[in-house]
Amino acid sequence: MNGPSPAASGEKRLRLLVSACAGLSDIEVLEYALDQAVAATHALGGMIHWAGPVGSRQPRMVAASGLPPAALETWGQTRDVVMRVLRDGTSLRVPLTRSASEAAGAMPVMMTAVPLHGPDTPVGCLSVFCDETVEPDFLQSLAAWLDKRLARTGAGSAAKGPWLQERSADSGLRQALKAVKIGSWDWNIRTGELWWDDPALTLLGIDPATAPHHIDTWAGIVHPKDLPRVMAATEEAIRTRALYEVEYRARRPDGTTGWMHARGRLLLDERGEPVRMVGTVWDTTESRVARESAGRALRDMSDAFIALDRDWRITFVNRVAESLLGSAELIGQMVWDLTVGCPPELQAMCRQVAAERVPASLDVRWPTDDRWYHVRLVPVPDGLTLYLADITEKRVQDEQRAAAVRAAAERATWIQELTLALGEAVTLRDVMQVIARRVLPPFDAAGLTVLAGEGDHLQVVESIGRPSDILGEFRNRTTLAPAALADVCRSHVPIFITSKPERRAPDGDEAGRTAWDTDSWAVLPLRVPNQPAGCCVISFDRPHEFASEERTLLTALSGLIAQTLARARMYDVEHTRAQELQRHLLPRDLPSSPCLAAAARYLPGGTAAVGGDWYDIIPLSADRVALVIGDVMGHGLTEAATMGRLRTAVRTLADLELPPGELLAHLNDLVSDLGDDFYVTCLYAVYDPADGRCAMVSAGHPPPVHVLPDGTVRALDVTSDPPLGAAAPPLSTYELHVPEGSLLVFYTDGLIESPTRDVDKGMAELTELLTGLRPGPSDTDLDRLCESVTAAMLPAQQQIPDDAALLIARTHRLAAENIASWDLPDEPIAAREAREHVREQLATWRLDDLVATTELIASELISNVIRHARGPLNLRLMRSRTLICEVTDGSLTTPRIRRAAETDEGGRGLQLVAALSQRWGTRFTTDGKCIWTEQALPAAGAAGA
Repeated sequence: MNGPSPAASGEKRLRLLVSACAGLSDIEVLEYALDQAVAATHALGGMIHWAGPVGSRQPRMVAASGLPPAALETWGQTRDVVMRVLRDGTSLRVPLTRSASEAAGAMPVMMTAVPLHGPDTPVGCLSVFCDETVEPDFLQSLAAWLDKRLARTGAGSAAKGPWLQERSADSGLRQALKAVKIGSWDWNIRTGELWWDDPALTLLGIDPATAPHHIDTWAGIVHPKDLPRVMAATEEAIRTRALYEVEYRARRPDGTTGWMHARGRLLLDERGEPVRMVGTVWDTTESRVARESAGRALRDMSDAFIALDRDWRITFVNRVAESLLGSAELIGQMVWDLTVGCPPELQAMCRQVAAERVPASLDVRWPTDDRWYHVRLVPVPDGLTLYLADITEKRVQDEQRAAAVRAAAERATWIQELTLALGEAVTLRDVMQVIARRVLPPFDAAGLTVLAGEGDHLQVVESIGRPSDILGEFRNRTTLAPAALADVCRSHVPIFITSKPERRAPDGDEAGRTAWDTDSWAVLPLRVPNQPAGCCVISFDRPHEFASEERTLLTALSGLIAQTLARARMYDVEHTRAQELQRHLLPRDLPSSPCLAAAARYLPGGTAAVGGDWYDIIPLSADRVALVIGDVMGHGLTEAATMGRLRTAVRTLADLELPPGELLAHLNDLVSDLGDDFYVTCLYAVYDPADGRCAMVSAGHPPPVHVLPDGTVRALDVTSDPPLGAAAPPLSTYELHVPEGSLLVFYTDGLIESPTRDVDKGMAELTELLTGLRPGPSDTDLDRLCESVTAAMLPAQQQIPDDAALLIARTHRLAAENIASWDLPDEPIAAREAREHVREQLATWRLDDLVATTELIASELISNVIRHARGPLNLRLMRSRTLICEVTDGSLTTPRIRRAAETDEGGRGLQLVAALSQRWGTRFTTDGKCIWTEQALPAAGAAGA
């Protein structure tokens, strides 16, 4: 099998060389490249020569391979070949000859030499000694790569700087240089002559007696490994007329080696051509050793270090930085052009520091290893340095500490919000909702059950969420409590059950076993002084490991929950009592009337105290009805008691058949006697079905709403006097004609007013809500209407700040055929006429059974008027649920029953009237009074029969 071709082998060697020499110095690259050239051509040896400075007579060997340098130069013509290659810049293959004695029987040797090019001219020569069969292709490829490599690292790059004008060196400068042990030199570029002063000769170790000196003398002192770089800098300075500065190792004649730093400037002739270069030289061995020591320290330091020049090119990286940048061949590259890429925030900070020349630092996440680094950027005279310290662990710890601080702050905030929410929760249900919303989700719990101890038994107080079977097991439970719950109630120590195998129940307690059906439980004691012991069971629908922090937090929360639940239970008890009291103070059932149907609603405010709102319907004579709605300002038992007293007073005054204005005037006096702290709004209305009129008086109360039969709605413009307690009689009376089938809507301010809604807006909403309503004729329809109005005006999800009352009444007229009225003369004959009218009308109404009693009642009432009062007289009969007989006169005297003696001839008329009628009474009119009686109708004689 044939091996690889020489060309393929050469390419492989060149790729290996490129990879291996990424981080090496120029001279190291030259040495290893020469070794590969000798190996690839199977040569006896090889050399690399470097061109001397301008004016130099001989090139210098800087590297040798295969044989000692002295042996390599024993072949004749080698120096001539090197000189020709440097002069012409082309490759040469020349056979070499030795002395006659050495050449006898020796094989012919070919010298193959290729140039190493600089920017303008060849700067070096690579040559090997091999047989004549070797082709120079690999050598030329190697030389081309070396040209690029040396140009990138600066050996062949142009240095920038101003042209220097010729100046004469004076003796004063030289004396100063001598005093500080800095030597000076003067090089004639055209002749090659080189002059050193005494300090320079001493530094370089040159014997002054060897003068005159040549540029080759200096080139021979420069260490061969530094010579290519030094020569390149010299040629560059001459070519570009730039400032010359170079540092190199000098091999003194006495065998010692030291670092020298030379600096010079060009002197030009009248045509601008360089003729001389003058400068200084000083020993930098100590500082170089210190720098190399610092470089080694930086190279091996644990933090990444990167040095950049002013053009953002990398001048130094240590091992850690190489791993971060993902490459070993970094020197000379622009940091922004790297494949890894610099984080954008770091790039912006680098440019800022370079511009402001002020150190700065920042933390960045590096893309190659995804770790965090603290980057310290420090500007230096020739560029910028970056120190990158790995802070990933510290950052993780800082994040953990910050997370712990945030968690503690969030936990404190959560507890504060929970405490505030529990403080605002009023009822037991509110408390459970707060716990379900704020306590269960953070712990990923499924349900919550509160149990109160009753001796050795447990009673479910409230449950929410998904409490598994415990609610069914303990609701109205008559067996003993499970051991775990009993232990918690007795010892007040919480129990945490993380999984089903940890469940405990006493032997034989099957109910207790089935109750523990979920995976994990937290049983917390609820302990409140002077309250029955209880516990709170938080259930989880999957296994839950209770961390120590969770156990501590839940144990602490149990005390807060216990206090809140106890307060809520007390509130519920008090609220229930208050509602019972309120129900007893308000009418349980509204009285029925043939001419008016009504429905009402009372909604307590969001407080445990009872309110002062009330409503009432009071039947009056002649099928008239009084409608009352009022509001005692404030909340509490005192206001509720005041409301009860006022409601009783209104009913009492209504029985006296007082006009609305006079009735509220008496009620105002009663409220005034209660004290200055009591104010009451009230609206009192009397509806008369005979003529369809409604008289109203308002004392500071919101106006009612009138819904006409066609659906039109209007808020009545009832003139409102001041509230009772501040009113000044006489009060204004408003009269309204109410068509058949109209709705009268009475309400308190709690229905239309709230913190987010003023009275005018509430009135507009109520009017809009009632527009177009046409409820059915039944009382059920009115109930549904009340429900819809209260639901729309006071949504269930909103907290009601004030109690509200609503009263809706549908009016009916008494048919004209059921009313008969006659004016009678103010004479004794009136009694006879009255009896005739009664007989005729009752016959028409088919109430013959009531003729005798009605005639007697009408006759007695009219006789009483003629005897004790004055006209005009009027008799009216009304057929409704009862037979109503009314006698009206112009007197304001009130008849009263008196007990007549056996010998008295009169005084028994009213006794007879009271005995024959079901009810009787007197009411005052605008110009007199009316005495009325009611008699029960036979089964078939009701109105409309």
